[in-house]
Amino acid sequence: MRTLKLVAVSAGLSSPSSTRLLADRLLQITRHRLAEQEYAVDADVVELRDVAVDIANGLVTGFPSERLQEAIDKVTGADGVIAVTPVFTASYSGLFKSFFDLIDPAALTGTPVLIGATGGTARHSLVLDHALRPLFAYLRAVVAPTAVYAASEDWGSGGDAYTEGLPSRITRAGTEFADLIAGRPERTREDDEVVPFAQQLADLRLGQAY
Repeated sequence: MRTLKLVAVSAGLSSPSSTRLLADRLLQITRHRLAEQEYAVDADVVELRDVAVDIANGLVTGFPSERLQEAIDKVTGADGVIAVTPVFTASYSGLFKSFFDLIDPAALTGTPVLIGATGGTARHSLVLDHALRPLFAYLRAVVAPTAVYAASEDWGSGGDAYTEGLPSRITRAGTEFADLIAGRPERTREDDEVVPFAQQLADLRLGQAY
């Protein structure tokens, strides 16, 4: 039986937080769907609030701490990543962006990613398409077709005749994400060897010289 590694990244600041709750529910649905397809799943959650100081120091010094490097390795070594952020000033949180700024731009190439966000009002739901999708497109990840935004009023709501309720959206997104992961070829050791950006740039310049 093939074992798949799933990692959920939660940028919630409080404990507990609606951001972590959404990440957990998306992870649960994805695991259930993969289990139905007879995959074993090794799941983990990276709470960015626990490494917030490490992230700030990493940005300033350019050298991640051991704890931060462990979190980065979990994300870059996963077969699928669930990334959920609270919304601040109509975009992802600074903590969320800073963490992904520390990841090598090529490290998530081809990795399936399911994006989600939480906020106080449904007006911020466009953050999924105007901020999160471009971020992971830049990182060359494969973003799942359905993303999930959860406003405060969505929790416990069953939706209406025109809008799916939050549980339905979570189920649909997690199911599509699981199918996307299952359809990807198994990662090889060579796939996990990330060439540092500085080396890629040096190789490019060398090629142009010829």
